[in-house]
Amino acid sequence: MWNSFWRSRDRFSLDQLRYLTEQLTKVQIINEVNKDFVIEALRSIAELITYGDQHDPSFFEFFMEKQVMGEFLRVLKLTRTVSVPLQLLQTLSIMVQNLKSEHAIYYMFSNEYINYLITYPFDFRNEELLSYYISFLRAISGKLNKNTVSLLVKTCGDEVVSFPLYVEAIRYAFHEESMVRTAVRAVTLNVYHVGDDSVNRYIASTPHKDYFSNLVSFFRKQSMDLNKLLSDTQLNPGPDSMSAIIAAVDEIEDNLYYFSDVVSAGIPDVGRLITDGIMMILIFPLLLPSLRVMPNNDMQDGASLSLYLLCCILRIVKIKDLANTVAAALFYPSEAFTKSYRGFHSDGVLVQNDCTSSNLSLREVLLAYVSKGNDILVLGSLSVLATLLQTKELDESMLDGLGILPQRKQHKKLLLQALVGEGSGEEQLFSSNSSRDAVGNDINVYHKKIKEQYGVSFLPLDAGISPHIHRFQVIDALVSLSCRSNISAEILWDGGWLLRQLLPYSVSEFNSDHLELLKVSYKNYASALVEEAKGSWSDLLISVLCDEWRKCKRAMESSSPRKEPNSILLLPWKISSGGPIPEGSSFDAGKRMHELVKVFVLLHQLQIFTLGRALSEQPLIFPPGDLPANCRARGSGLDVSGPKAGTEVSLGNALPCRIAFERGKELHVYFLAISLGISGWLALAEELPLKKSHGVVRSVAPLAGCNPRIDDNHATWLHLRIRASSLPFLDPVQFKDYGKKKTKASVDGRWTLAFRDEETCKSAFLMIVEENNFLSNEVHRRLKPLLNLETAIDLSGSSLCFPEDSSSYRTHPN
Repeated sequence: MWNSFWRSRDRFSLDQLRYLTEQLTKVQIINEVNKDFVIEALRSIAELITYGDQHDPSFFEFFMEKQVMGEFLRVLKLTRTVSVPLQLLQTLSIMVQNLKSEHAIYYMFSNEYINYLITYPFDFRNEELLSYYISFLRAISGKLNKNTVSLLVKTCGDEVVSFPLYVEAIRYAFHEESMVRTAVRAVTLNVYHVGDDSVNRYIASTPHKDYFSNLVSFFRKQSMDLNKLLSDTQLNPGPDSMSAIIAAVDEIEDNLYYFSDVVSAGIPDVGRLITDGIMMILIFPLLLPSLRVMPNNDMQDGASLSLYLLCCILRIVKIKDLANTVAAALFYPSEAFTKSYRGFHSDGVLVQNDCTSSNLSLREVLLAYVSKGNDILVLGSLSVLATLLQTKELDESMLDGLGILPQRKQHKKLLLQALVGEGSGEEQLFSSNSSRDAVGNDINVYHKKIKEQYGVSFLPLDAGISPHIHRFQVIDALVSLSCRSNISAEILWDGGWLLRQLLPYSVSEFNSDHLELLKVSYKNYASALVEEAKGSWSDLLISVLCDEWRKCKRAMESSSPRKEPNSILLLPWKISSGGPIPEGSSFDAGKRMHELVKVFVLLHQLQIFTLGRALSEQPLIFPPGDLPANCRARGSGLDVSGPKAGTEVSLGNALPCRIAFERGKELHVYFLAISLGISGWLALAEELPLKKSHGVVRSVAPLAGCNPRIDDNHATWLHLRIRASSLPFLDPVQFKDYGKKKTKASVDGRWTLAFRDEETCKSAFLMIVEENNFLSNEVHRRLKPLLNLETAIDLSGSSLCFPEDSSSYRTHPN
C-alpha cells in the first residue's frame, strides 16, 4: 500500500486528494513502518486544501464530505510518536492561515474539531511540540472575528462559560522561552480586539482576570532582575555588561508595549484591572518606596530604576486613571508606601542635612534630586517631570498642582474659565485662591481613590498648598541646577529644556535671587571661557562654540526631550565607554573645554530668554581680523589654509634643528611656528637642494597645546607636546571606534627638537610663545561680544555672527 503512494499522479488534483484520504482511512496503527507515509499524507493534504481554496472549491467540498478533520483526530489518537502530532499541528496551522474562504473557516471551527485539538493532552515535554502547538493557537486566533469567535466558545444564555483557545494559551504566558511568550501575547491580543462583549466579560471574570495581575507580577520580577543586574554590573563590570543591560531594558519595554496593546482594545474592565495591578503590585510597593533622600551613601540604583520605570509606564501605558493616580501619589511621603514594603533598595546617594524623606513629599524628593543629586538622579528626576509634562492623559489641574503646568496652558485655562463665566475674568487670572481651589478639588478625587481603593492611610503632605508655591519650587530647583558645576552639561541642557517649557515667553516668575544666581554663574563661565582662549584647544574653541550654540538652540526649542528614558540606566556606561583619559593630557583638557562651552552656551541662551529676546541662529562673535603685514605666515608664503605635508614654504623665518622619528635615524629639518587668525601650526620642513631658503613641509602639528619646554639638562633641546588634530567626541569620522568599545588611553605625542646652540633653541621657544599669543588674542577678540551680557543683548539684532563651519574641528593632521 505504501509503495502505491508514490505512483505518478497529478499532484494538485482532486484524484490525488481522494487517494490520500482513502489511504489515510486505512491506517489502523502507526509505527516506524508507516509513520513517514502518514506524515507525508498530512502534509500533502494541507497543501491540496490550500491550493483548492484558491483554485477549485470542490477540493474543500470533498474535505467536508469525507470529514477529513475527523480522520485527522483519529490518526492523532492512534499515534505513540511525537512526529505525527508535530506534522498534524503544522498541517492545521498551514490550512487555517492560508484559507481565504469564510465558508471553509466556519467549517474548520465548527463541530468542536478545533477545540478538541486545543484541549488534547499533548506531551509538551518535547519543546518542539509545544512550539508547534502555540503556533497552531496563534493561527486560529488570527481568524477570529465576531462571527467566528462564537464557534469556539460555549455559552449559557448570553454569557460565555468556556473558551479553550484563550484559557489554554494563557497557561503558557510566562513560559521561559520568549518565543512562546510572544506567540501567546499575539493570541490574547487577537482575542481582545474581536470586540465581543460576552467574551470581554469572560476574560475579565474570575478566575481569568488573574492573568492581568499575574502579568504585572511577572513584570515586577523582571524589574527586580534588572535591578540586580545593574547592581552586580556596577560592582563587577564585564565586557558584555552593556549588551546584557540593553537586552533586559528592551524586554522591559516590550512588556509595557504589550500592556499598551491590551489597553488599546478598549475593554474598560481590563483597563481597570491593569491599572490596579500596576499600582498595587508595582508602583506602590516597589517603585515609590525606592524614592527617598538618603544621607552619606554611594549608590541609589534602586531609585534610578524606579525613575526609569515610572517614565516608561507613563509614556507607554496610556490610561488616564493610571497617569493621574501616579501623579497624585507624588503628593505623599515615601513613608506612606514603605510601612509594608522597602522598594528595590535602601541605599541612597543624596546628602541632605536638614531633611529626610519622612517630611518630604515624593514631589519634593524629585526636586531634591534635581538640586542636590548626582548625574543619574538629576537625569532621572528631570525625565519624570518631563514625562509628566508631556503625558496627554494627565489632567491639567494635576500638572498645575505639581507646579509644572506650562505658562501658556495656564493662561489659556484661566482665559477659558473667564470666557464661560466661571467667576470674574480678572479674579480668575490674578487670584491664586480660586486657582488653588479648582486644582485641589480635582486632585482630591485621586487622593480619595488612593485612600479608599488602594488603602493608603497617610494624608498627602502638599494638600491645600497653592500651585504657585509648587511652581516656584520647581523653578527654584531648575535654576539651582543650571548653576551647578558638578553636573554634566548634557544633563544641564535637559534642565534648561524643562525650564523653557515652563516659562516659554518671559522671566515673570523669576525672583531676584534666581536672576542673580544665573548672572553670577554666567560671569564665572565667561571668565573660564577667556582662559580657554589661552588653552590647549584655543584653535577649536570658536568652532565648538558655534556648533554647540546651534545644538543647544535646537534642544531648547524642541517640543520633546532629547533623551529616551533608558538613558537613565545607560548613563554610567555612556560616561565610561570612551575609555580612560589620562589626567593632564590634551584630551582631558579638550573634554573640559567642551563641557565648559556647552554650559556657557546654555547660560547665555537662558539669559537672553529671561529678557524675552529671541535667540539668534548663531552666537554673536566678531568677524576675522586682518593679518599683520609682517606675520610669519605671509613671510613663509602660506595661504589661509596653512601648511600641509608637501607644501613649499620659505625658510626665512625657520630655524634649523634635528629630530629623530625612529631610533638611529636623525633628520635635519627646519622648524617653524605659524598662526593664521584662530588657527596655528608647528611645521617641520626639509630644505630643497636646488632652491635654497625654501623647503617642503614634511610634518605638521597643532600649535595650540604644544606646551614648549627647554630641557633642564640639555639647553639645546626643546620638548613639544603634540596633541591630536581633533577630539573623539567632536570628530566621529576620525575616531570610528570611540564609544563602541574600550579603547587604549588617549596619549599625546612628543617632539624633541635639537638645535645647534642655546640661543637658537630659545628663539624657537619664543617663536612658539609669540605665535600662540597671536592665536589666543584673536580668539579672545572675536569672542568679546559674547563675554559681556549687556553688550550681547544690545547686539542681538546685528549681523556680527560669522560662524565657523563645524568641519573645522580639525587642524591638518601630521
